[in-house]
Amino acid sequence: MRYEKMTDRERQVYKEITKNPYVSQQRLSELLDLSRSTVANLISSLVQKNILLGRAYVLNDSRQVVCIGGANVDRKFYSRDLKLKTSNPSQSSYTAGGVARNIAENLGRLGLHSSLVTAAGRDADWSIIESASSGVMNLDAVLQLPHASTGTYTAILDQEGDLFVALADMDVFEAIRPELILKNDRKLKHAECVIADLNCPKDSLELLIRKSRAYNTPLAFVTVSVPKMSRLPENLQGLTWLMTNVEETEAYFGCAIETREDWEEAVLKWQRLGIEHVTMTSGDQGVLVGHPDGITFFPSPVIENIKDVTGAGDAFSSGVLYAWLESSSLEECIKAGLKNASLCIQSNDTVRKDLTPQFLNEEMEEYI
Repeated sequence: MRYEKMTDRERQVYKEITKNPYVSQQRLSELLDLSRSTVANLISSLVQKNILLGRAYVLNDSRQVVCIGGANVDRKFYSRDLKLKTSNPSQSSYTAGGVARNIAENLGRLGLHSSLVTAAGRDADWSIIESASSGVMNLDAVLQLPHASTGTYTAILDQEGDLFVALADMDVFEAIRPELILKNDRKLKHAECVIADLNCPKDSLELLIRKSRAYNTPLAFVTVSVPKMSRLPENLQGLTWLMTNVEETEAYFGCAIETREDWEEAVLKWQRLGIEHVTMTSGDQGVLVGHPDGITFFPSPVIENIKDVTGAGDAFSSGVLYAWLESSSLEECIKAGLKNASLCIQSNDTVRKDLTPQFLNEEMEEYI
């Protein structure tokens, strides 16, 4: 039926994009022996016919996941013996980061067509993010502001690779306003799943809940820090996934979680708000999962070779949602998340560059 809508040249372009949804217009012009302007016009026509979704050539029948929220440069400083109020010898590195961006990269590397909606400056830091991201996700919905600074996250890690302190410059994400969400309404309507982090303003998150109900699109919220828990909408009825941790939950409900019973009661509190699935992690203690059939505990795997914990939470969320979108069982979903997180912290990368569906599945077979 789709081919009947297309001209011969449109069909040629479509077939090449089917092979590689992130192929550039220049590469298409070389493959098809057409001028780049002709290719651009053909792509525009395919978008108008609703065969492609957007400039990054996501196919309308592809498995598109829309990730909304933070995209920043992570700067990491490693020091052996940290002392306050003095200079500390250290080594440093930087990489593209941000919760929504990291999840989009994880899912892109796991074979899904991820699309990022965020706000950024027009600066060198955005160039770092763009270079690291453009090959594995759709960036056509990024709002670039000429006088803003791209988000940055600076982490100081101790000799064990654990976080000592972090500084976040995230003001640019206040531009992820409802207007930007509405501008990308067609992406939301056609998405297989929408994932938003709490870098988004509260009114934008409220709009996403309304849109997910209207379009019957699964929606996941991923929390990012204690201070931003106040951004959660009051009405969470119908939210498909909430991915949070013990500390953030304590802050939201104003309670202490000290025992297993406290942990379970906190999960129940989230469920009573109308959320279908809740994951609440507690570091190396594991994760407690609330689901329609009850509450289930999953222990964290033992990891001996920890290099860097940055990105572990994003890897966990990505693994869970990837397996869920593959129609895996709840147990398989959580184990995929825990395994992806463990693989992440055994690497110096915020998102492992060797992550593939095959790699994750092979590692899952050895899951203990």
